[in-house]
Amino acid sequence: MSKPLRVLQFITPSGFYGAERWVLALANNLPDNAMICDLVVTQEGPKQDLSVAELYPEQAGKVHYIATRGRFDFTAVQKLVNIIKSRQIEVIHTHGYKSDIIGVLAARKAGIKIVATPHGFSNNVGWKLRIFIRLGLFALKFADKVAPLSQQLMADLKGYGIKERQLHFIENGVDLTELAPYRKTLALNTAQKPGLRLGYIGQLIPRKGLADLLQAFNLLWQKYPSSTLTLIGEGSQRAELEALATSLPCKAAISFLGFRGDRIALLANFDAFSLTSSLEGIPRCLMEAMAVGVPIVAYDIPGVDQLIEQDKTGLLAPLDNWQQLAVQLNRLAADPHLQYQLSTAARTLVDQRFSAARMALEYKQLFQEILAETDAIKIGRNS
Repeated sequence: MSKPLRVLQFITPSGFYGAERWVLALANNLPDNAMICDLVVTQEGPKQDLSVAELYPEQAGKVHYIATRGRFDFTAVQKLVNIIKSRQIEVIHTHGYKSDIIGVLAARKAGIKIVATPHGFSNNVGWKLRIFIRLGLFALKFADKVAPLSQQLMADLKGYGIKERQLHFIENGVDLTELAPYRKTLALNTAQKPGLRLGYIGQLIPRKGLADLLQAFNLLWQKYPSSTLTLIGEGSQRAELEALATSLPCKAAISFLGFRGDRIALLANFDAFSLTSSLEGIPRCLMEAMAVGVPIVAYDIPGVDQLIEQDKTGLLAPLDNWQQLAVQLNRLAADPHLQYQLSTAARTLVDQRFSAARMALEYKQLFQEILAETDAIKIGRNS
């Protein structure tokens, strides 16, 4: 029996959102006995959310914490090297611009392979963050493989100068084992009163376009006043969005719940899920909603279009057109047959194509391939 791969996942958590949940999904779906998959997270201050480390499955591997002075600290490189050597790590797998920068430096110093998985690129950010994102993109040029989660990210990375030989597309996946207890029994309910319990789960930041969601919901509420909107998550724009909500006639129907550990249970109570982002990979939040059985109304952007086909697996509106988004919400609110058809087709798509188990197997194969290439080079040099 061959020995398991020794892999190190490295992330600098900014909350408990898409990238952090992705790391857990991968760990929960590792092929049996094929990998020891440790996790390293940075500790950047008392307010940092380290849920990804606290929830990391013990059977996957060991969790390591690296204390840093502030949000970016290059002393983390040597600390990471020490963990790599003590745990005999063969491949480091990084997630996000900070982990990419530190991970590339540590991998080169330790003499191991590095795979980076971009989860999307932020826009509408301050100049300091733009500089670090640019440095992260430059660091990707030194990764052995860059494995984006969507075809749009593949195209973006080519535009940033990442070489074709470095790129290896592995489609995103969702942890169906985590979602299993919350999956709805899909059934046509013609007795349902028109209206929607509409929801959103994710960061409250500008690129999520949530001001548009509030405006679209206001139009929905005017036609169907039994409708409600629940936003779950935290972010820099929360106060601004709450102020906008209180200025709308529908203010009493809007709830901001902040970060919630029971987000999937709350998701299962939604009648619809809406995403108004301007930029995404393949959104994990949409895959989770689709697997649970919650129909989707979203802006039509790259990444989302890999999941949602208009009138088949969800409803789409043009980017920045919240009036048309409201039209689609109204359609869904008025038509239980449409809700049932969309939910059924969306769940089938996720089950068949977007499982984390498939994704984990493809990553294992990628890790094995790059290590085999290294062994072949060594043999060639010694022959």
